[in-house]
Amino acid sequence: MAEYITPEGMQRLQKRIQHLIEERPDIINQVVAARELGDLSENAEYHAARERQRNVETELNRLQEKVSRLKLIDPTTLPKDAVRFGAYIDLIEIPDNTLYHYHLVGVDEVYDRDDNIIQVSVASPLGKALIGKKVDEEAIVKAPKGDRKFIIKKIY
Repeated sequence: MAEYITPEGMQRLQKRIQHLIEERPDIINQVVAARELGDLSENAEYHAARERQRNVETELNRLQEKVSRLKLIDPTTLPKDAVRFGAYIDLIEIPDNTLYHYHLVGVDEVYDRDDNIIQVSVASPLGKALIGKKVDEEAIVKAPKGDRKFIIKKIY
């Protein structure tokens, strides 16, 4: 299965990559300054700076590789007749009639938001159950505590 991402998700990843790139010179300066303190075998500042440098480089390489594999999908160009990647969905859970607002996104885009919309990955059990469903259809999600049933009320 291809890995998809929305423009907003790609923007967040690109912003993180840019932050890591901008952080590199400071880390190099810290490594150089710590190296000048003397014996490297007992130089905690040097080892901490090198560890930070390794962590930044590892994350940067991982993110750059991931971005190269992701397929950018603009959900605004997709029809709203069924649940698709990038859709916003209003669901009512049965039997308690609780209303949920979900945004179906890629696995790299699930994060806490400031509004009441819940990010859900297309690869999650809920995401898989929702894909292709239409308004007023039922989606059943297999959960450890038993099946959860939802009715799709709105796709936008």
